[in-house]
Amino acid sequence: MAYDFDTVIDRVPTSSLKWSYRKRFCGTDDVVPLWVADMDFAVAPEISDAIRARADHPIYGYPVRQDGFYSSLMGWAKRRYGWEIQRDWICYAPGIVPAINLAVLAYTQPGDKVVIQSPVYYPFGAAVLNNGRQLVDNPLRLEGGHYSMDLASLERTIDSRTKMLVLCSPHNPVGRVWKREELEALVDVCERKGVIIVSDEIHADIIMPSNTHTCLASLSERAAAMTITCLAVSKSFNLAGLTTANVVIPDKRLRDSFMAIGGSLGLATSNVFGIVAQEAAYTKGEAWLEEMIGYVADNYRRLTDFLSESSPGIKAMPLEGTYLAWLDCRGLGMPAAELKEFFVRKARLWLDDGPMFGAQGQGFMRLNLACPRATLDEALARLGAAVKEL
Repeated sequence: MAYDFDTVIDRVPTSSLKWSYRKRFCGTDDVVPLWVADMDFAVAPEISDAIRARADHPIYGYPVRQDGFYSSLMGWAKRRYGWEIQRDWICYAPGIVPAINLAVLAYTQPGDKVVIQSPVYYPFGAAVLNNGRQLVDNPLRLEGGHYSMDLASLERTIDSRTKMLVLCSPHNPVGRVWKREELEALVDVCERKGVIIVSDEIHADIIMPSNTHTCLASLSERAAAMTITCLAVSKSFNLAGLTTANVVIPDKRLRDSFMAIGGSLGLATSNVFGIVAQEAAYTKGEAWLEEMIGYVADNYRRLTDFLSESSPGIKAMPLEGTYLAWLDCRGLGMPAAELKEFFVRKARLWLDDGPMFGAQGQGFMRLNLACPRATLDEALARLGAAVKEL
């Protein structure tokens, strides 16, 4: 292995949201934090070197996104997704969550309806409600330990006030990588109903072996004409702190609306280091990414082996994409508040509790696997001891 994912790095002195605020949120520092979706791995040295070289120039004034910023993404999309995108399709946003909020403002009016598919990343719902729109839930179906989209229910749910659907692809937190035929069926429904799709594909690069990610907009010209695709290096390369994302919009009318909203809010200027990091990640980071995915896949196997042997009341849902394990804890027989208390107070683990992702998350917890093996082993030891006491 060329890269080091085993070293435990102290993040407490770095104002880390994950590590530095344990006492504030949990009441104690004695918890292993495996909640928020960033990695406890050192960034690829090729990216660090590029950032360091830029930092050596002592002026950090207003930057512009030049050819390398765009060509690196275009090359990556063609190589990794088989999707040929054009430079003028690429819009900037200071993160995927801001991009979704901008899309809500650009494509809907107050009182319009926006669909999400719970259990799903909770800022989706906040982006709808905080901007005065109506939130419509089209819950995923869970049958036989497998999640799928309920498209029949979606078609019945959409009415004349429904303007937009926010898709999570790959899905956070349930770990699904949607198959091509599932995405085609979704496009069929939304096209018939006149609903545009904002596709959050921030985890598009973190795909477990034997799975393949398909960009929704790459399916066909009609899919491209109704899709806003959100991509970023933040999850794939652990660069969330550099606040840089790409919004790919092939349709000019939709693109102009998005850019107008961003401009009106003064969100056109990039992070100077985010520009450099994106180009380095997409041109030099592929080997690091592949090794990281293999390491996370091994962590997932370690987790599932442990649960089957030591905690049969908890099951990890199949992980097709992302580095986030969705744990079905319903076998423990605890209500949601008690389950959360059990993990923090008894297991001394800080995870994301399922109800954060919607009512469909009752009885579930989300665990971040992007950590050194020693960190995961400590977490599993704590969990095993807590379960044994039950």
